[in-house]
Amino acid sequence: MSDTSLPKQYDPSEVEPRWLQIWLSRGYFHADAAAPSVPYAITLPPPNVTGSLHMGHALGSTIQDTLLRWKRMSSYNAMWMPGKDHAGIATQMLVERDLQRREGKSRHDVGRQAFLDRVWQWKERYGDRISEQMKLMGFSLDWDRERFTMDEGASRAVREAFVRLYEEGLIYRAHRLINWCTDCFTAVSDLEVNNVEEAGYLWELHYPLVDSDQHIVVATTRPETMLGDTGVAVHPDDERYAHLVGKKVRLPLTDREIPIVADLFVDPEFGSGAVKVTPGHDLNDFECGQRCGLPALSVIDLRGVIIDPAPETYRGMTVTEAREAVVADLEKQRLLGEVVKYTVPRGRCDRSNTVIEPLLSDQWFVKTEPLAAPAIAAVKDGTTRFIPELWIKTYMHWMTDIKDWCISRQLWWGHRIPAWYCDQCNAITVARDDPQACHSCGSDQIRQDEDVLDTWFSSALWPFSTLGWPDQSADLATFYPNAVMITAPDIIFFWVARMMMMGLHFVGKVPFRVVYFTPIVNDENGEKMSKVKGNVIDPLELVHGATLEQLLQRADETGLTKAAKKNLKKLFAKGIPASGADAVRFSLLAMTLPGRNIRLSMERIEGYRNFINKLWNASRFALMNMGDFDARRFAEILADWSPDQVRTELTLADRWILSRLQRVTHAVDQALDSFRFSDAANALYHFVWHEFCDWYIELSKPNLQRQTSGSQAPRHMQGRRRFYTQGVLGTVLETVLRLLHPMIPFVTEEIWQRLPKPSGLPAALAVTFYPQKKVELVDEATESDMALLQEVAVAIRNLRATYGLPPTQPVDAEMRLVDSGKRSMFESHRAVVEHAARATLVITESGDHIPRSAKSIIGSDIEVIVPLAGLIDVDAERTRIAKEIAKTDKEIAFISKKLDNEKFVARAPADVVEKERARLTDEETRKARLTEALEALK
Repeated sequence: MSDTSLPKQYDPSEVEPRWLQIWLSRGYFHADAAAPSVPYAITLPPPNVTGSLHMGHALGSTIQDTLLRWKRMSSYNAMWMPGKDHAGIATQMLVERDLQRREGKSRHDVGRQAFLDRVWQWKERYGDRISEQMKLMGFSLDWDRERFTMDEGASRAVREAFVRLYEEGLIYRAHRLINWCTDCFTAVSDLEVNNVEEAGYLWELHYPLVDSDQHIVVATTRPETMLGDTGVAVHPDDERYAHLVGKKVRLPLTDREIPIVADLFVDPEFGSGAVKVTPGHDLNDFECGQRCGLPALSVIDLRGVIIDPAPETYRGMTVTEAREAVVADLEKQRLLGEVVKYTVPRGRCDRSNTVIEPLLSDQWFVKTEPLAAPAIAAVKDGTTRFIPELWIKTYMHWMTDIKDWCISRQLWWGHRIPAWYCDQCNAITVARDDPQACHSCGSDQIRQDEDVLDTWFSSALWPFSTLGWPDQSADLATFYPNAVMITAPDIIFFWVARMMMMGLHFVGKVPFRVVYFTPIVNDENGEKMSKVKGNVIDPLELVHGATLEQLLQRADETGLTKAAKKNLKKLFAKGIPASGADAVRFSLLAMTLPGRNIRLSMERIEGYRNFINKLWNASRFALMNMGDFDARRFAEILADWSPDQVRTELTLADRWILSRLQRVTHAVDQALDSFRFSDAANALYHFVWHEFCDWYIELSKPNLQRQTSGSQAPRHMQGRRRFYTQGVLGTVLETVLRLLHPMIPFVTEEIWQRLPKPSGLPAALAVTFYPQKKVELVDEATESDMALLQEVAVAIRNLRATYGLPPTQPVDAEMRLVDSGKRSMFESHRAVVEHAARATLVITESGDHIPRSAKSIIGSDIEVIVPLAGLIDVDAERTRIAKEIAKTDKEIAFISKKLDNEKFVARAPADVVEKERARLTDEETRKARLTEALEALK
C-alpha cells in the first residue's frame, strides 16, 4: 500500500490504537503555561478510581474532547486536566469486601495502617483502568498532568483549605443530628440521601395525661422512636389543646413524664393535631426541641440497635424488632389506636440503599451560607453561565435554602481530618502540619481525629488544587478560571455548587465561566440504563463489539438478576457490532440537544458508522484521482486569484462546493461556540453526504478523466480543468477533515496523512489549524443557480422513480420556462442536469401537450416533462399505480383510525404519536404523487 492510497475497507481496530500511540508519544496534548496564546482550560470531572467507563463518561468526555481539539486547532493554549477521585466510601467498601473474601478478615482485624496500605495497593493495581479506557476513545487529555484527589499536592491543598476555613470560623465541630448509614457506618450529607416514598403504616398512640384519666392521641410512622420522646407538640393556635400546653403526659412503656409544648411546626390538620417529639431521631423534632428546650435522647446507636435510656426490655433489638415489640406492648396496654396504611417519606443511603437513621453525633460542619452568597451572585450576574439555563432555577433553589455541610465521615480511606484532641485540657488543635504538642497547654498527649473528610470536600477544590494552589503557580495564573465545566446535572449540588463556593472563597474568581450540563443517556426506548433492567451499554462494547455470550459473561460478573439477563438477551440477541470510537463519538454528539435526554439507538449508531465509511470511500475516490496533483501549486493559484478569476477558471460545481464549504465552516464554528453539538455534527453530516458526495463528487468525475473522448475542449484545456477539479476536490476534502477532526479524530487523521497537501503544514492533523470561513469564496449567485439545477435534476429522478424506470436507463426530458435569463443559465450548465439525472435535456420557452408523459412543476415558472412512450408498458403501469394507490388508501385509513382514537393519543408517548402523524403525512403525499402519475397516463 503506497502512502497515498487507502485500503478498500476502513478498519478502526487497526487505525485507532496506532494513531493513539503516535499522538501520545509526540506530546501533542500537553499544554505549556508559558505559551503566549490565549488559554482555554477544562478540568475533567474526576471519575472514581473504582470505576470503569460508562455512557455518561463517554458523552461528557466526547463533548470536552471536541471542544479541546477545536480550540487547540484554533491556536488556543488548550489544556484538559485529567485526574481520578479516591471515592472514599465506594473504594473502602470494595477493598473491605476483597479483604473479607481473600483473607476472611475485616479492616478492624488488620488495623488502620495495614488496611490503608491494602487500599493503596488496590489503587496502584486497578486505578488506571478508566484512564486507559478513556485513551481508547481518543480523548486528548494532558496525561502528563494527571492528578489524584489524594496525591501529595491535593492533600496539601485540602489541609490548607480546612485550616483556613477553621481559622475563619467557617468550619466547626458540633453535637448535632446527622444522617447515619448503618451499612456504610458513616455520616452522610443531605445530598447523599435519596428521599423516597414507600408503602408503610401510620400508627395512633395514646399518651395518658398526668393526673388525669384522659389521653392525648399522636400519630407516627415510627412507633419505636417513642422510646426517645421528650415532648408532645401542638400548634399554638389550636384551641383544642390550648388548655393542655404546659401539662405533662406519661410516656407509655417508660417511667418518664414529658411536657406538652406549643410550636408552629405542627400541622393541626395532620392526624389529631398533636405530634410526638423525638429530638434525638428526627430533624424537625430536633429543631422543635431546640426552640422549646426539650432534651435530645439517643435510643438508637450507630449499629441501628436500641440502647439505654430506652427501657431494658427493648435494648439490643434492631429498629425493626423494636417497632414490632413496641406496637405489641402498646396494644396490650390498650394504648394503640387506629393503624392505617400510609405512604411514608423515607430517606435511603445513596450508596447502599439502607434506610437512613437520624442520629445525634459529634461531627465537623462547614458553615455554608456565607460561602453560598458570592456563588449565588456569580450566577445571577452572568459571571458563570449555565447551559441549558433551566438548571439555574435548580441551583438557586438549593443555594438560597442551603444547610450547613456535614464534612466528617467515619471511614479510614480519605483525607484524615487535621484536628488533634488534647487528653490534658480537652482543647482542639487544628494545624497545617502534624503538631507535636497541644497548641493550648503544650501537652504531648494529643491524638488525631479518627474521621476523614467527605470525598466532595477535596473535589470542591479540584479546579484550582490541580493547578498548584495554595501556591501561586504559573499553571494557576494561566489556566484558572477554566473556560467551561462539562458535567451531568445530577451532581449540580454535590460538586458544581461547592466548586463555585470554594473557588470564589479561596481564589477570588469563579472556577469556570460556563457550566454545560449534559443530557442523560437512556436506552433506545427512553428507559434509564440500569443493572436491574439489563440495558446498560458499555461504550467500549460499542467500539470493539461484543457477542451475546460476552455480554452475558459481563452480566454474570456484575451480578445481574435473571430478569435483567432475560431483558439483555432480548435487547442484544445479535450482540453489539463493532463501530469504532469515531462512530460512537459522532453518534453521541449528533444526538446531544440541550435539555433533552438521549435515546441511544443502535440503528442511529450504525447510521453514523456508515457515515464514517462514506467519508472513507469518498477519500479513496479522491486519492485515486490525485496521484499527479501538485497541491502546493494549486494553493498558490487559488490564493492569488481574484473573484472574477475564480468565476472564469472554475466550473459552476467547483464554485458551488467551495461556497457551500464556507457556509458549513461558519455554521460549525458558530455551533461549537454556542455548545450546539448536534447542530455542528449534523451540519457536517449533511454537507459531506448530501452535497460533497452525492453532488460534487459525481459532477467532478467527467473532469477528472485524463482525456474525455468526444469533449469539444482542446486537450490542454482538459488537463487544466482536471487540475482545477483535483484542486477543488482536494481542498474541500482536506478542509472537511479538519472540520470533522475534533469529533472523529482517528479516521480523519488517517486520511489527512495521505492527502497531497501544501508544504509547511504541521506533521499531524491533531495540531494543524482549524478552518475559518473565507468570505471571498462565498458566491450566492452560484449557489442560487446550482439550487435550480439540482431541483430540475431531482425532479427528473423522481419522475423516473415514480414510473419504475431504472436509474441507469437514459431518458429524454424537456424543460419549459419563460424567463430568458434562467434559460440562458440552464443552457450554459445543462451538463450538470444531464449528468446528475442521466437524461438528455431539451430547453424551450413553451410547447404543446405531450401525451403519456410525466410532468413536474418547479416553483411558478419551470415545467419538467419526461415523455414515457416507448419506455414503459402504459397499461401495466396504470395497473401497478392503481394497486399502489389502493395500498396507500388502506395505510391512510389505518393510521387515521389510530390517531382518531383519543385514548391512543392521550396514553402513547408523545414521540410515538408524532411518528404516526408524520407517517400519515408521508402516505398522503405519496397518494397525491401517485394520483398525479396515474392522470398523466390517461
